Amino acid sequence: MATLLRKVWGSVSTRSGLHSETSSTDRRGFEEPPSLGEFDRIPMDILMQILKLAGPKTSAKMGMLCKSWRSLVSDNTLWIFFLHNQLEPWDSVLFGETKLASGYPLETCSSQMMPLSFMKVYSKRAEVPGSVIIDGGSGYCKFGWSKYTCPSGRSPTFLEFGNIESPMYSRLRHFFATIYSRMRVKPSFHPVVVSLPICHYDDTESAKASRQQLKEAIHSVLFDMNVPSVCAVNQATLALYAARRTSGIVVNVGFQVTSIVPILHGKVMRKVGVEVVGLGALKLTGYLRELMQQNNIHFESMYTVRTLKENLCYVAEDYEAELCKDTQASYQAAGEGWFTLSKERFQTGEVLFQPRMGGVRTMGLHEAVALCMDHCHAAELTWDDSWFKTVVLSGGSACLPGLAVRLQKELYGLLPSPMSDGIRVIPPPYGTDTAWFGARLISNLSTFPSHWCITKKQFRRKSKLNLLW
Repeated sequence: MATLLRKVWGSVSTRSGLHSETSSTDRRGFEEPPSLGEFDRIPMDILMQILKLAGPKTSAKMGMLCKSWRSLVSDNTLWIFFLHNQLEPWDSVLFGETKLASGYPLETCSSQMMPLSFMKVYSKRAEVPGSVIIDGGSGYCKFGWSKYTCPSGRSPTFLEFGNIESPMYSRLRHFFATIYSRMRVKPSFHPVVVSLPICHYDDTESAKASRQQLKEAIHSVLFDMNVPSVCAVNQATLALYAARRTSGIVVNVGFQVTSIVPILHGKVMRKVGVEVVGLGALKLTGYLRELMQQNNIHFESMYTVRTLKENLCYVAEDYEAELCKDTQASYQAAGEGWFTLSKERFQTGEVLFQPRMGGVRTMGLHEAVALCMDHCHAAELTWDDSWFKTVVLSGGSACLPGLAVRLQKELYGLLPSPMSDGIRVIPPPYGTDTAWFGARLISNLSTFPSHWCITKKQFRRKSKLNLLW
């Protein structure tokens, strides 16, 4: 590579001498055609291959040699190639830089005024500091580094985020301090992205006040721990970003409840209505335990039941037809031997669509999603009614195989043709870690943390707090 650069410098010197001889020609209005000196003999595609082999740092240095090399090096295809070799998928990078880089509130225009320079995008992303990501679900918490490909740790969540009683500050402090201790990092070193479940669903004044109090408590705790900047986003929005969408309906099957959240341009449409179904992962696990006990299947802990649910259970596309099939399957649970399940495998997930099977008096999941879509359609928030026809699933129990297919089928059967046309239900893009990956997408943007985080000074002035969430 050193030899290559010496030749480049030599070509630049040659061009400098030629420039002095032809300066009179330039003054007559003729422009010297772009030249790379001796490298003009090499086909352009070969030069691009050389730059790809040289790598981003060397390519950037070559761009400083002269205008002609700068023009070649700044070619978007070269830097798209380098971005393709990053840990984050290219389609996520492209979605993030075109749809999310402006920060919240998101730009609603379909295209940017100026084309992106992926050379600048690459250099800015390389300078983005590593961030701590804390996805604090109501059941389990996932935490880790934004530069890693997956969460580095998980733990049961010992905090109910919806509670705003007086001990909230001390409980939040204990929660975040525990996470930082497990990650072995000082809070003052890195920005933090906090992912939280949707709570206080309504658009009433009391619900708004509760959300505001929770926001202020979270930011107060983190800034008192000397965190440099904070980005707090709800899990539903992050799950939507992980699916590379900014508008749609997110069905989050949480630990205790399932929320159906309409989101338009990254904003939760609480005025349209967030539907809540009193079914969650805890109920599904409990129902599987009941079915196992009825069939004299014995176990030592609920952890074993949850493991069987995650590895053997699924959702039937046609429940009645599934009852006539042989669905027996076995799984070896660590320390407890083999377990064999049959109809329990799909009866567990069926509770989401027939809650009365589990003794719960509430609407089925498909009915709640259809009701939310009907409200979105009636609200006429935008001329394009297709924004709410993308449904993204999130949450651990949303990973049950067959859930997306069954929900889509039920929606087509419930809704009138004009409203159901084009509906698409997307399984959790990153499984149980979907919200965490949505946070990772934000924290690796070229404009992070300035466009997404608030600092302690901004928090005290309350200049950006109302924009987030």
